[in-house]
Amino acid sequence: MKRIATKYAAMHPRRCAACRECMETRKISFMTKRMLPLAFVASAVSGIGLHIAGHGTGHEVWHNWAVAHVLSSLLWLIFVVFHIKRYGRWYKAIASKGIGKKSRMTLALSVVFLIVVVTGIVLIACVDGANSVIGLWHYRIGLLLIVFSLIHIAKRKQKG
Repeated sequence: MKRIATKYAAMHPRRCAACRECMETRKISFMTKRMLPLAFVASAVSGIGLHIAGHGTGHEVWHNWAVAHVLSSLLWLIFVVFHIKRYGRWYKAIASKGIGKKSRMTLALSVVFLIVVVTGIVLIACVDGANSVIGLWHYRIGLLLIVFSLIHIAKRKQKG
């Protein structure tokens, strides 16, 4: 990391304030790149487990899945925020220039993610227990989110 900052300082001596912010940004980016997929898998698995537990298992099992899902989903949300912040220029370009040649899948993923987050917050704040209508919609849209996320990951892997 130190070498990267030193290289930048050597290439752009007038711009470098020796604040080391670029090194911190790279650390956050590296951690986000590693943790985002893990949090995604944990959220997806716990969400499916929670749905299955809502069909006939005891309340304690359902509750354990619910806690695991909320915690893993909050972790995923945090890393998604860092990820979006890193690629904020992409969203700004859409706002100013329109979708154009931008990835429609990434935009769809963003919208579906937002819907899942909102329905998840509604579930936490307003719904008590399993088998609610909003919970079923959250689950169905969550499955769509899993598919869109996997497509997004696959497209990013192809680009390098």
